[in-house]
Amino acid sequence: MSIHSQEEQHMESAGKTMTSYLAPRVRDIQPSGIRRFFDLASGNKDIITLGVGEPDFITPWHVREACVYSLERGFTSYTSNAGTPELREAIAEYLYNSYQVKYNPKDEILVTVGASEAIDLALRALIVPGDEILIPVPCYISYSPITAVGGGVPVEVETFAKDSFKLQAAQLEAKITPKSKVLILNYPSNPTGGIMSYEDWLPIAKLVEKHDLIVISDEIYSELTYGEKHVSFASIPGMKDRTILVNGFSKAFAMTGWRMGYACGHPDLIYAMLKIHQYTVMCAPVMGQIAALEALKNGLEEKDHMVESYNQRRRLIVQGLRDIGLACHEPQGAFYAFPSIESTGLTSEEFATGLLKEAKVAAVPGNVFGAGGEGFLRCSYATSVNQISEALHRIGQFVHQLNR
Repeated sequence: MSIHSQEEQHMESAGKTMTSYLAPRVRDIQPSGIRRFFDLASGNKDIITLGVGEPDFITPWHVREACVYSLERGFTSYTSNAGTPELREAIAEYLYNSYQVKYNPKDEILVTVGASEAIDLALRALIVPGDEILIPVPCYISYSPITAVGGGVPVEVETFAKDSFKLQAAQLEAKITPKSKVLILNYPSNPTGGIMSYEDWLPIAKLVEKHDLIVISDEIYSELTYGEKHVSFASIPGMKDRTILVNGFSKAFAMTGWRMGYACGHPDLIYAMLKIHQYTVMCAPVMGQIAALEALKNGLEEKDHMVESYNQRRRLIVQGLRDIGLACHEPQGAFYAFPSIESTGLTSEEFATGLLKEAKVAAVPGNVFGAGGEGFLRCSYATSVNQISEALHRIGQFVHQLNR
């Protein structure tokens, strides 16, 4: 008998398994519903994927070249924990020019390993066990698990298609209690494509002030809007010091694999996040920071071309889904359509599973995004027009078969 088998037998006789050593709040987290679903589709070349939220564009060459050149020059060391001064200054300039929010690059901006790290740092810096974290849903799937790992209590605030998935003040206030501490915002929204205007934000800002909340505003899709320009929550009067603005380079600049993000906010909040950051990852990779700087300095025109392409695809997929008979609200941001599949009589999981198996189209069942997501399907249009057209054809055939 191997040593490994002996150890297993000893543990079993003691009534223990390895999972018994895990912290309950980690053990109880469910795996990503998106990744679980797309594992079923992996390796099948016949499947058209409308799933993972990733641009189909390659990072522009001059951005990649900046990274390559930095390596040739030997830039392989640590940077300041907060990020290079040059990148933080460029981020500050970009946010002021684009969204009229002014940050001091010295102590109000932190460069992170993707926007995901920034969200994690913000929640860990703020949560005292038992704090309630308000999360409008349907939403990005990571907010609730990260909250739970930090000892917080996720509280879902439902949004609705009839409101274009905008957060309504009445729905938010109904969920606020004396334990409420943080409100997480994600507009433009993943998965709904909903956006919030200046007027939409004003009643939300009043509630934030009234109930003394801190806001984490995930604005990773800020550049991907169609028609109305993105309005940062931090730009609303009185909200800048209450808001940790999170953004990054993944979506707008086609830099998902670079893992480059940032957080901006009051110096006290950023300093608290910096302390966690320096003890966990030290700093974001220097070559990635150099590439991100190049993207901000010289990549805005290419970013605009990508947005134009997304807009063309957006119109195609929304109209195509409606022609099939699936009601679909008009997404004004991000790169997702969120059609209702209630008319088919299937649950989101049943529809998505059947679509994958029978029509070879992979999309994400809406229920994985929280309350209000049931009865919907997330379809990413960050793929080619030809792929979208073929996917629509297959979805149409699948729905037709269901209605026979």
